[in-house]
Amino acid sequence: MFGLGWPEVAIIAIVALIILGPKKIPELGSAIGKTLRGFKEEIGKPQEISSSEDKEED
Repeated sequence: MFGLGWPEVAIIAIVALIILGPKKIPELGSAIGKTLRGFKEEIGKPQEISSSEDKEED
């Protein structure tokens, strides 16, 4: 994962837990999930838009 080993990932997780606290971690995960879901949806839309624009030019 991004060139990181498990020890590095564990240290990052512990630091995030200390900085953010246990109550903020689920909120952060939810926000990241929603953001990634939005990116996936937006990546699919330009293909549909560009194909409809090609039809209008003909």
